[in-house]
Amino acid sequence: MVGKRQKQPKKANVKLRFNILTVLIYIIGIVLIARLFNLQIVHGAEYREESNTRLTRESTIEAARGSILDKTGIPLVTSKMAFSLEMYKSKVDTEDLNIAILNMIQVLEKYGCSYSDTFPIKIEPFEFTISDETLAKWKEDNKLDEEITAEQAFYKFKDKYKIQNNNIQEIRKIIAIRYLISQKGYSSTRAVTISSNIPREAVSEFSESSEKFAGINIVVKPIREYTSGNLASHILGYASQIDPDEYESRKSTYSPNDIIGKTGIEYVFEEYLKGKNRS
Repeated sequence: MVGKRQKQPKKANVKLRFNILTVLIYIIGIVLIARLFNLQIVHGAEYREESNTRLTRESTIEAARGSILDKTGIPLVTSKMAFSLEMYKSKVDTEDLNIAILNMIQVLEKYGCSYSDTFPIKIEPFEFTISDETLAKWKEDNKLDEEITAEQAFYKFKDKYKIQNNNIQEIRKIIAIRYLISQKGYSSTRAVTISSNIPREAVSEFSESSEKFAGINIVVKPIREYTSGNLASHILGYASQIDPDEYESRKSTYSPNDIIGKTGIEYVFEEYLKGKNRS
């Protein structure tokens, strides 16, 4: 009788442990099912879109522009491969985007890199940088009052882009990039070029602290190289990124990030110098 009484508590303990284990398995199963429901049903479309965005981005292999040679075959203008900085649209709020842009510009300036800046207002003192006729159209396109001053327009853009910074120089830098991406257009699959010919040191800093630079991407692209410096620059001319007006009239053959001849031979022989990009 004593032996049987000793076995009963032991069996009871085993049964209790079994029941606890069963309950835990059921709880884990319910949590996993709820998690799966959340992933597949509640947020399924959102996560699929995000996944597709990461896997599918427009990638264009840019063609190098043709070289310009002198009569003996020595190249006066040619192309070389260099690092360029691009920016994609990312899922960050406006304040974080503005901070990321300022961080990006600070690195570019640290290494002496220029960046695209077509915003037609300069500061200290406030002045428009475009002519009266062009200025009138620009104000109309941006829904600004005809009599608005450069300073008033500047702060209109500050409010438009929800810039919280109070440093006027930093505000101007953020506006320059926000204005660029609004003019060029960019998305989570199509980038806008911010800066070209950036040094390896800048590339390393961007790569090592990528969490500070939302949406940026480093690519290798051909850039123009004038082998003789400013020699015959008035004849050779120059090429630079296509502006919005030029792009509007050439959408069928150019992309918003393309390089186009502006003056001189670069402009006159654009048809022959431009290569054909590949997607």
